[in-house]
Amino acid sequence: METLLGVRLYRIVRYLMSGGIAMASNLGALFLLVHFIHVYYLYASIISFIMSAAVSFTMQKFWTFQDRPMHDVQKQFTRYIIVLVANLLFNTLLMYLFVEKIGMWYLFAQLLATIIVAVSGYFGYRHFVFRDRSPTTTQ
Repeated sequence: METLLGVRLYRIVRYLMSGGIAMASNLGALFLLVHFIHVYYLYASIISFIMSAAVSFTMQKFWTFQDRPMHDVQKQFTRYIIVLVANLLFNTLLMYLFVEKIGMWYLFAQLLATIIVAVSGYFGYRHFVFRDRSPTTTQ
């Protein structure tokens, strides 16, 4: 598949697929929190976004960007958290605007917000978190 699409396009396809799985875990958690635990939708949106972070980091590191080195995973995870927090703030702002100001249904609003955040987040993950790097020796 990579030879057919090329390295860059195939990476984007993997990003979209892993993002889709992370989005499904986000939406599933959001639905459970709102409908069964009765958490306010905005708080539930924050919680579900954070819960899907483990799925997203693992899939993006090892599958999307095929970043196998573990020698600096702590620094890499710190950079991931920075991008994630920026994405969370952006996601929360979009949720508020879509639901409170436009009147969208919260699940559709989250789906739309997720798509927007995913597009902007790709560049942060690609160039800041999982950027091409050479392994260094561990001390």
